[in-house]
Amino acid sequence: MRIDVVTLFPGIFSGPLQESILHLAQTRGLVEIRVVNLREFAEGRHRVTDDYPFGGGGGMILKPEPLFRAVETLRGPGARVILLCPQGRAFTQAVAQELAKAEHLILLAGRYEGVDERVREALVDDEVSIGDYVLTGGELPALVVMDAVVRLLPGVLGDATAPARDSFAGGLLDYPQYTRPAEFRGLRVPEVLLSGDHRRIAAWRRVRALWRTVERRPDLLRHADLTEEEQRLIDEFRRGGRPPEP
Repeated sequence: MRIDVVTLFPGIFSGPLQESILHLAQTRGLVEIRVVNLREFAEGRHRVTDDYPFGGGGGMILKPEPLFRAVETLRGPGARVILLCPQGRAFTQAVAQELAKAEHLILLAGRYEGVDERVREALVDDEVSIGDYVLTGGELPALVVMDAVVRLLPGVLGDATAPARDSFAGGLLDYPQYTRPAEFRGLRVPEVLLSGDHRRIAAWRRVRALWRTVERRPDLLRHADLTEEEQRLIDEFRRGGRPPEP
């Protein structure tokens, strides 16, 4: 995969792209990430990329010309142009899986009061928001999207099955996880996890994932793939029941 990020502040990306999974994926040649300075596509001595909004109002708007030039220079066959902005569709694990199938992503990091509407109308293929809150710009959302997408690429994670076990992958939150020591300050690891019985362990984990999702993110259950028995358990949890031990 190739990912181009168009931004006014390329320095924001220098640290994250040199650490952890994003760095590893690049060094293995599994993804090529390029940070593109939008000012390189602006004209004039001062390389102006923003201007006052028509009709008045506070703030500045990113001009269409530099964004169009940048995308038209970068875009090749199969490229998908995505604007990071509060008005976009919610970024979820399902969206990350969708984007991970692309050969080339061009991420546009919005700034200030937004972009000229003609960018939305004639340039971008999609708009994505990472949440209902306000950030200074689209750089951090771009990093979030890159991290979520790149870890799904074949060969990036050491365990190829790991993405299928992540939170949200199956429509549920993850089950509780433990490691050594088996007892810490009087708090013990559940005995079932020490039993070596993989069938019981899998059943315990599934029930606990259901319970945690009911408690913390019941909205996710609308799209979860559930059996009749699991739906019965969920109804019981909603009435105040607790998970049984398998």
